[in-house]
Amino acid sequence: MIDTLPLEDESIEVIVVDNASKEDEATEIEQRYPQVKVIRSPKNLGFAGGNNLGIQAAQGKFLFFLNNDTLLRCKKEDVRSKMFQPLIDRLESSPKIGVVCPKIRFSWGDNLIQYAGYTSLSSITMRNRAIGCGEADNSQYDTARPTPYAHGAAMMVKQEVIEKAGLMPECYFLYYEELDWSMMIHRAGYDIWYEPACTIFHKESQTTGQNSPLRTYYMTRNRLLFAKRNINSPQKYLSYLYLIGIVALRDAIKYTLQRRPDLAQATFRGIKDFYNCQLSSFNCQLV
Repeated sequence: MIDTLPLEDESIEVIVVDNASKEDEATEIEQRYPQVKVIRSPKNLGFAGGNNLGIQAAQGKFLFFLNNDTLLRCKKEDVRSKMFQPLIDRLESSPKIGVVCPKIRFSWGDNLIQYAGYTSLSSITMRNRAIGCGEADNSQYDTARPTPYAHGAAMMVKQEVIEKAGLMPECYFLYYEELDWSMMIHRAGYDIWYEPACTIFHKESQTTGQNSPLRTYYMTRNRLLFAKRNINSPQKYLSYLYLIGIVALRDAIKYTLQRRPDLAQATFRGIKDFYNCQLSSFNCQLV
Protein backbone atom coordinates (compact mmCIF):
# COMPACT_ATOMS: atom_id res chain seq x y z
CA MET A 1 0.00 0.00 0.00
CA ILE A 2 2.79 2.46 0.85
CA ASP A 3 4.28 2.13 -2.63
CA THR A 4 1.04 3.48 -4.12
CA LEU A 5 1.13 6.68 -2.05
CA PRO A 6 2.64 9.97 -3.31
CA LEU A 7 5.48 10.06 -0.80
CA GLU A 8 7.30 12.71 -2.83
CA ASP A 9 4.56 15.25 -2.06
CA GLU A 10 5.62 17.10 1.09
CA SER A 11 2.11 18.44 1.61
CA ILE A 12 0.97 14.90 2.42
CA GLU A 13 1.82 13.50 5.83
CA VAL A 14 1.94 9.70 5.76
CA ILE A 15 1.44 7.91 9.08
CA VAL A 16 1.65 4.14 9.47
CA VAL A 17 0.44 2.49 12.67
CA ASP A 18 1.98 -0.90 13.44
CA ASN A 19 -0.70 -2.34 15.70
CA ALA A 20 1.47 -4.86 17.57
CA SER A 21 2.42 -6.97 14.57
CA LYS A 22 4.27 -10.19 15.38
CA GLU A 23 7.31 -8.98 13.47
CA ASP A 24 8.79 -5.52 13.94
CA GLU A 25 7.41 -4.12 10.71
CA ALA A 26 7.64 -0.56 12.03
CA THR A 27 11.43 -0.60 11.95
CA GLU A 28 11.46 -1.98 8.43
CA ILE A 29 9.09 0.73 7.21
CA GLU A 30 11.16 3.46 8.87
CA GLN A 31 14.29 2.20 7.16
CA ARG A 32 12.70 1.92 3.71
CA TYR A 33 10.62 5.11 3.93
CA PRO A 34 12.31 7.67 6.20
CA GLN A 35 9.73 10.32 5.25
CA VAL A 36 6.93 8.21 6.78
CA LYS A 37 5.92 8.72 10.41
CA VAL A 38 5.69 5.27 11.99
CA ILE A 39 3.92 4.50 15.26
CA ARG A 40 4.34 1.09 16.85
CA SER A 41 1.91 -0.02 19.51
CA PRO A 42 3.18 -2.73 21.89
CA LYS A 43 -0.43 -3.91 22.29
CA ASN A 44 -3.07 -4.68 19.71
CA LEU A 45 -5.58 -1.89 20.26
CA GLY A 46 -8.06 -3.09 17.67
CA PHE A 47 -9.22 -1.25 14.56
CA ALA A 48 -10.40 1.88 16.36
CA GLY A 49 -7.52 2.02 18.82
CA GLY A 50 -4.92 1.75 16.08
CA ASN A 51 -6.59 4.44 14.03
CA ASN A 52 -6.87 6.68 17.09
CA LEU A 53 -3.10 6.54 17.52
CA GLY A 54 -2.75 7.85 13.99
CA ILE A 55 -5.39 10.53 14.56
CA GLN A 56 -3.61 11.87 17.62
CA ALA A 57 -0.33 12.13 15.70
CA ALA A 58 -1.82 13.70 12.56
CA GLN A 59 -1.54 17.41 11.81
CA GLY A 60 -3.41 17.68 8.52
CA LYS A 61 -6.71 19.36 7.73
CA PHE A 62 -8.00 16.15 6.15
CA LEU A 63 -7.26 12.66 7.47
CA PHE A 64 -7.43 9.76 5.04
CA PHE A 65 -7.80 6.34 6.67
CA LEU A 66 -6.59 3.54 4.45
CA ASN A 67 -6.25 -0.16 5.22
CA ASN A 68 -2.87 -1.73 4.57
CA ASP A 69 -4.38 -4.21 2.09
CA THR A 70 -5.53 -1.59 -0.43
CA LEU A 71 -4.39 0.08 -3.64
CA LEU A 72 -5.63 3.54 -4.61
CA ARG A 73 -6.39 4.84 -8.09
CA CYS A 74 -8.25 7.98 -9.19
CA LYS A 75 -9.90 8.84 -12.50
CA LYS A 76 -9.64 12.60 -12.17
CA GLU A 77 -5.86 12.96 -12.31
CA ASP A 78 -3.05 10.76 -13.51
CA VAL A 79 -0.56 12.59 -11.33
CA ARG A 80 0.02 10.59 -8.16
CA SER A 81 0.23 13.69 -5.97
CA LYS A 82 -3.36 14.55 -7.03
CA MET A 83 -4.81 11.14 -6.29
CA PHE A 84 -6.71 12.42 -3.23
CA GLN A 85 -8.06 15.58 -4.87
CA PRO A 86 -11.56 14.30 -5.75
CA LEU A 87 -12.12 13.37 -2.11
CA ILE A 88 -10.83 16.75 -0.91
CA ASP A 89 -12.99 18.55 -3.49
CA ARG A 90 -16.06 16.73 -2.20
CA LEU A 91 -15.29 17.63 1.42
CA GLU A 92 -14.71 21.25 0.50
CA SER A 93 -17.92 21.47 -1.54
CA SER A 94 -20.02 21.90 1.61
CA PRO A 95 -19.36 22.64 5.30
CA LYS A 96 -21.96 19.95 6.09
CA ILE A 97 -19.93 17.17 4.49
CA GLY A 98 -17.61 15.73 7.12
CA VAL A 99 -16.60 12.37 5.66
CA VAL A 100 -16.18 11.01 2.14
CA CYS A 101 -15.47 7.48 0.95
CA PRO A 102 -14.27 6.35 -2.49
CA LYS A 103 -15.70 3.51 -4.51
CA ILE A 104 -14.20 0.23 -3.29
CA ARG A 105 -13.66 -2.75 -5.58
CA PHE A 106 -12.15 -6.12 -4.81
CA SER A 107 -8.56 -6.39 -5.97
CA TRP A 108 -8.90 -9.98 -7.13
CA GLY A 109 -10.80 -11.70 -9.94
CA ASP A 110 -12.88 -9.36 -12.07
CA ASN A 111 -12.53 -6.48 -9.58
CA LEU A 112 -16.19 -6.57 -8.64
CA ILE A 113 -17.61 -3.75 -6.56
CA GLN A 114 -17.38 -4.10 -2.79
CA TYR A 115 -18.80 -0.71 -1.74
CA ALA A 116 -20.67 2.10 -3.46
CA GLY A 117 -22.28 3.43 -0.30
CA TYR A 118 -24.35 1.68 2.36
CA THR A 119 -28.02 1.13 2.97
CA SER A 120 -29.40 2.14 6.36
CA LEU A 121 -28.94 -0.25 9.26
CA SER A 122 -32.06 -2.01 10.50
CA SER A 123 -32.94 -0.91 14.03
CA ILE A 124 -33.98 -4.48 14.82
CA THR A 125 -31.54 -6.81 13.05
CA MET A 126 -28.49 -4.48 13.21
CA ARG A 127 -27.75 -5.39 9.60
CA ASN A 128 -27.37 -3.46 6.37
CA ARG A 129 -25.70 -4.02 3.02
CA ALA A 130 -23.06 -2.42 0.87
CA ILE A 131 -24.62 -1.03 -2.30
CA GLY A 132 -23.31 -2.73 -5.44
CA CYS A 133 -21.44 -5.47 -3.58
CA GLY A 134 -20.60 -8.32 -5.95
CA GLU A 135 -21.63 -6.42 -9.09
CA ALA A 136 -19.44 -5.67 -12.10
CA ASP A 137 -18.50 -2.00 -12.34
CA ASN A 138 -20.35 -0.75 -15.41
CA SER A 139 -20.44 2.86 -14.17
CA GLN A 140 -23.89 2.29 -12.65
CA TYR A 141 -22.67 3.82 -9.37
CA ASP A 142 -20.67 6.74 -10.74
CA THR A 143 -22.82 9.45 -9.17
CA ALA A 144 -21.69 10.95 -5.86
CA ARG A 145 -24.31 10.92 -3.13
CA PRO A 146 -24.81 10.88 0.64
CA THR A 147 -24.52 7.55 2.43
CA PRO A 148 -25.46 6.63 6.02
CA TYR A 149 -22.09 5.11 6.93
CA ALA A 150 -18.42 5.32 6.04
CA HIS A 151 -16.42 2.24 5.05
CA GLY A 152 -13.50 1.50 7.36
CA ALA A 153 -11.18 0.38 4.56
CA ALA A 154 -10.99 3.89 3.06
CA MET A 155 -12.44 7.15 4.32
CA MET A 156 -11.37 10.79 4.39
CA VAL A 157 -12.46 12.88 7.39
CA LYS A 158 -12.14 16.56 8.19
CA GLN A 159 -10.01 17.20 11.27
CA GLU A 160 -12.70 19.52 12.62
CA VAL A 161 -15.21 16.67 12.50
CA ILE A 162 -13.08 14.55 14.80
CA GLU A 163 -12.69 17.46 17.20
CA LYS A 164 -16.48 17.73 17.45
CA ALA A 165 -17.55 14.09 17.18
CA GLY A 166 -14.67 12.50 19.08
CA LEU A 167 -12.28 9.65 18.40
CA MET A 168 -13.35 6.25 17.13
CA PRO A 169 -15.11 4.21 19.84
CA GLU A 170 -12.62 1.63 21.07
CA CYS A 171 -15.17 -0.57 22.86
CA TYR A 172 -15.81 -2.65 19.74
CA PHE A 173 -12.19 -3.72 19.05
CA LEU A 174 -13.31 -5.41 15.82
CA TYR A 175 -16.44 -4.88 13.66
CA TYR A 176 -19.11 -2.16 13.85
CA GLU A 177 -16.73 0.60 15.01
CA GLU A 178 -16.89 2.63 11.79
CA LEU A 179 -20.69 2.33 11.80
CA ASP A 180 -20.83 3.67 15.35
CA TRP A 181 -18.35 6.43 14.48
CA SER A 182 -20.56 7.34 11.52
CA MET A 183 -23.48 7.72 13.93
CA MET A 184 -21.36 9.94 16.17
CA ILE A 185 -20.43 12.07 13.17
CA HIS A 186 -24.05 12.42 12.10
CA ARG A 187 -25.01 13.47 15.64
CA ALA A 188 -22.29 16.12 15.47
CA GLY A 189 -24.14 17.62 12.49
CA TYR A 190 -22.17 16.29 9.50
CA ASP A 191 -23.05 14.26 6.41
CA ILE A 192 -21.14 11.33 4.92
CA TRP A 193 -20.73 11.04 1.14
CA TYR A 194 -19.74 8.42 -1.39
CA GLU A 195 -17.41 9.79 -4.10
CA PRO A 196 -16.87 7.46 -7.11
CA ALA A 197 -14.22 9.67 -8.76
CA CYS A 198 -11.72 7.72 -6.65
CA THR A 199 -11.50 3.94 -6.57
CA ILE A 200 -9.84 1.75 -3.96
CA PHE A 201 -8.93 -1.84 -4.75
CA HIS A 202 -9.26 -3.90 -1.60
CA LYS A 203 -7.68 -7.28 -0.97
CA GLU A 204 -10.30 -7.89 1.73
CA SER A 205 -8.14 -9.44 4.41
CA GLN A 206 -9.25 -12.80 5.71
CA THR A 207 -7.22 -12.51 8.91
CA THR A 208 -10.08 -13.35 11.25
CA GLY A 209 -11.67 -15.95 9.00
CA GLN A 210 -15.32 -16.10 7.98
CA ASN A 211 -16.09 -18.87 10.47
CA SER A 212 -13.63 -18.19 13.26
CA PRO A 213 -14.48 -17.99 16.98
CA LEU A 214 -12.94 -14.50 17.02
CA ARG A 215 -15.27 -13.18 14.34
CA THR A 216 -18.29 -14.97 15.79
CA TYR A 217 -17.65 -13.56 19.26
CA TYR A 218 -17.21 -9.94 18.18
CA MET A 219 -20.09 -9.96 15.69
CA THR A 220 -22.42 -11.34 18.37
CA ARG A 221 -21.30 -8.98 21.10
CA ASN A 222 -20.95 -5.88 18.94
CA ARG A 223 -24.38 -6.03 17.35
CA LEU A 224 -25.80 -5.85 20.87
CA LEU A 225 -23.37 -3.10 21.81
CA PHE A 226 -24.27 -1.06 18.75
CA ALA A 227 -27.96 -1.35 19.60
CA LYS A 228 -27.25 -0.30 23.20
CA ARG A 229 -25.35 2.81 22.10
CA ASN A 230 -27.41 3.93 19.13
CA ILE A 231 -30.99 2.63 19.16
CA ASN A 232 -33.74 4.18 21.24
CA SER A 233 -36.34 2.20 23.17
CA PRO A 234 -38.49 0.25 22.45
CA GLN A 235 -36.69 -0.77 19.24
CA LYS A 236 -33.55 -1.43 21.25
CA TYR A 237 -35.25 -4.12 23.31
CA LEU A 238 -36.86 -5.63 20.24
CA SER A 239 -33.37 -5.81 18.77
CA TYR A 240 -32.05 -7.57 21.88
CA LEU A 241 -34.91 -10.07 21.63
CA TYR A 242 -34.25 -10.71 17.94
CA LEU A 243 -30.45 -10.94 18.23
CA ILE A 244 -30.49 -13.24 21.26
CA GLY A 245 -33.74 -15.16 20.97
CA ILE A 246 -33.61 -15.79 17.22
CA VAL A 247 -30.17 -15.13 15.70
CA ALA A 248 -27.91 -16.38 18.50
CA LEU A 249 -30.09 -19.41 19.20
CA ARG A 250 -30.30 -20.28 15.50
CA ASP A 251 -26.54 -19.90 15.09
CA ALA A 252 -25.76 -21.99 18.17
CA ILE A 253 -27.93 -24.82 16.88
CA LYS A 254 -26.39 -24.56 13.41
CA TYR A 255 -22.83 -24.62 14.78
CA THR A 256 -23.63 -27.59 16.99
CA LEU A 257 -25.02 -29.55 14.02
CA GLN A 258 -21.90 -28.59 12.05
CA ARG A 259 -19.77 -29.96 14.90
CA ARG A 260 -18.33 -26.52 15.63
CA PRO A 261 -18.82 -26.22 19.39
CA ASP A 262 -16.12 -23.52 19.44
CA LEU A 263 -18.39 -21.24 17.39
CA ALA A 264 -21.41 -22.01 19.56
CA GLN A 265 -19.36 -21.17 22.65
CA ALA A 266 -18.13 -17.94 21.05
CA THR A 267 -21.75 -16.95 20.39
CA PHE A 268 -22.79 -17.46 24.01
CA ARG A 269 -19.64 -15.78 25.28
CA GLY A 270 -20.41 -12.70 23.19
CA ILE A 271 -23.85 -12.46 24.82
CA LYS A 272 -22.47 -13.15 28.29
CA ASP A 273 -19.74 -10.51 28.04
CA PHE A 274 -22.21 -7.93 26.81
CA TYR A 275 -24.60 -8.51 29.70
CA ASN A 276 -21.88 -8.83 32.30
CA CYS A 277 -20.91 -5.29 31.29
CA GLN A 278 -17.27 -6.21 30.84
CA LEU A 279 -16.95 -2.99 28.91
CA SER A 280 -14.94 -0.82 31.24
CA SER A 281 -11.72 -2.32 29.88
CA PHE A 282 -12.81 -1.33 26.37
CA ASN A 283 -12.50 2.39 27.17
CA CYS A 284 -16.07 3.08 26.10
CA GLN A 285 -19.13 4.12 28.05
CA LEU A 286 -22.55 2.86 27.13
CA VAL A 287 -25.09 5.58 26.41
